[in-house]
Amino acid sequence: MPRLTGFVVVIIGAWMSVLSASAQSTAASAPRTADGKIDLNGVYQASPLRGAWDPSQPGPPLSEQPSLTPAARQRAQELLNRRSIDDPTAICLPSAGPRMSGVILFPIQFVQTPGQVVIIYEYMNAVRIIPTDGRPHPADAEPTYQGDSVGRWEGDTLVVDINNFKEGNWLAAGVVSSDKLHITERYARVDKDQIDYEAVIEDPVLLTKPWTIRRTLMLREGVRVREYVCAENNLDPGRYQEYLKNPSLFMRSPEQAAPPR
Repeated sequence: MPRLTGFVVVIIGAWMSVLSASAQSTAASAPRTADGKIDLNGVYQASPLRGAWDPSQPGPPLSEQPSLTPAARQRAQELLNRRSIDDPTAICLPSAGPRMSGVILFPIQFVQTPGQVVIIYEYMNAVRIIPTDGRPHPADAEPTYQGDSVGRWEGDTLVVDINNFKEGNWLAAGVVSSDKLHITERYARVDKDQIDYEAVIEDPVLLTKPWTIRRTLMLREGVRVREYVCAENNLDPGRYQEYLKNPSLFMRSPEQAAPPR
């Protein structure tokens, strides 16, 4: 058998180390609660990387592009021509779960009990309480920015049904929902480190077909959710009012922007 060159040995050795590290990082199975359910408890970050906190710049979500209705596409173009200065997050309003879960700069904590799962977002200091005891959506639920959530377990996956949204939710830049918005989320903790997140978004006014968003949420041990006060030192509302007096400061021509298809 011919002798391998030193370069080839180094390359093979490096690949074996990568494969070994990868196997070790995924070897630990997902923990379970006393009642046998997958245990979602922990603090996570929207990131594809395992281990310590990921300081990378935010990347695009793992999702298909939304298929907008003609009216929604026209509105998206108008909002993008305004350089998204109308985005509600600029004035500290929360968004629906799919957008909130993708903000890589801030951690997300899951607190799970036998009858509910609570999701705490550092971003916007938002909290969602998701009952998992079989109850339906309340008949008197009022429209809210994050909607009304009820959950159920399908095997090892937490499935969350969300309705009763306020109209005007920004799901992405220029992609603005109606009050017919309905979202189905799935949280599957596939091993100790990783939750696979999927959201199927439906809105007959906004979309011509369901829109699916997928992300990975990675466990960040030793990280805690801290206080986030969006309104403190927020200069955007004042700037927004000034910009409205002179649209030439922010408007761009239609050919400079193309909303997602």
